[in-house]
Amino acid sequence: MKDEKSKIDWKNKLHEIIYEADTREGKLFDILLIIIIIFSVILIMLESVKSFDANHHDILLTLEWIVTIFFTIEYIARIVCIKKPLKYIFSFYGIIDFLSTIPLYLSYILAGSQVLLAVRAFRLLRVFRILKLVQFLGEASQLGKALKASRAKITVFLFAVLIVSVMLGTLMYIIEGDEAGFTSIPTSIYWTIVTLTTVGYGDIAPITPIGQFIATVIMLLGYGIIAVPTGIVTVEFGKRAKKGSGDESIEHFVHVNTQACPSCGKEGHRDDAKHCFNCGSFLNE
Repeated sequence: MKDEKSKIDWKNKLHEIIYEADTREGKLFDILLIIIIIFSVILIMLESVKSFDANHHDILLTLEWIVTIFFTIEYIARIVCIKKPLKYIFSFYGIIDFLSTIPLYLSYILAGSQVLLAVRAFRLLRVFRILKLVQFLGEASQLGKALKASRAKITVFLFAVLIVSVMLGTLMYIIEGDEAGFTSIPTSIYWTIVTLTTVGYGDIAPITPIGQFIATVIMLLGYGIIAVPTGIVTVEFGKRAKKGSGDESIEHFVHVNTQACPSCGKEGHRDDAKHCFNCGSFLNE
């Protein structure tokens, strides 16, 4: 009975360190994790430089194995200390953690002369590690909510832009023709979108005065169009910020911490909470 209790206490302590950031150990773990994630992404970048990789391949590979082993231990520890492992395994961060851990192992399991190119593709999956940094951005959730609230307006706006692109692209196809590179309506629509977004690759350009005039209108229109989605999201973000400031008096009395539920992984519980607001499971104290 005593051994079982000590085992539960050990798991609770590990859960507190890995999933929460209110304790000293939890903050140190998060800082260490951020440093290793950034370091691992730098390793990927250096490995892609052929001259550098040729001179320091063994060192890079050794460091990559050290990072991979750390992420493997972290992934296993996250599964072990949570009561419902599948909740974590199939969550967004669980999938990202898995994808960022397996590539180096896969590159050895699937190694062979006929799959060398595929091996390189697997190892590039390590760049997913940078997505683990999302969980450390405090304002990311607010921005995500603002984008979600704006999705209907942005969808309608993009649909309207697509209609305009189709109309203007078709018009340019009729005016310019094959000589200027407008060989088909899809190609003309591609040119319209490139011009509208102010990218301007220069691979296709109008040569007639009317076509150049329409191109000028599209360019000017593009500056206004770029600002619209930003404005929509900014308004929604402002609304949420204003709503949040209105609740400051309540927040002053009810503090929300980073404690994560050991069963479902939900965060944002009150300091005096005994049970998870999402699944009702008992929280670690």
